[in-house]
Amino acid sequence: MHEPQQRQVRSSALRYVLFVCGCLSVALGVIGIFLPVLPTTPFLLLAAACFARSSKRFYLWLVLHPKLGPWVRDYLDGQGLPLKGKIWALVLMWPSISFSMWIVPLLWVRIFMVVSAVCVTVYILKQKTRTL
Repeated sequence: MHEPQQRQVRSSALRYVLFVCGCLSVALGVIGIFLPVLPTTPFLLLAAACFARSSKRFYLWLVLHPKLGPWVRDYLDGQGLPLKGKIWALVLMWPSISFSMWIVPLLWVRIFMVVSAVCVTVYILKQKTRTL
């Protein structure tokens, strides 16, 4: 059984925000199954992280779900991310970061965005690629 690794947050307001973010992430992940432009895996992993800190019931629902669960369990079990998920995460992240940098005039914010994007890119690329 896949028990959440993190304890639930104590603040009920933060738990509510995390729960809502988890629900939105599940919705976007499900849409991503049918819409090739939207990645599925990153949204489901975000949902699992949010639910792990806000609702054990919904975390277990997601991890044990017959269709959505394998996407999360494969990552949690160390089997990696699917190649399609890696590609789409990077393809969507870099243009959005670039556009944000073009809009934001503050240099320190631009630097933070680039450093964050590089760190996320390195993390994604270092993850094992799951073969189907």
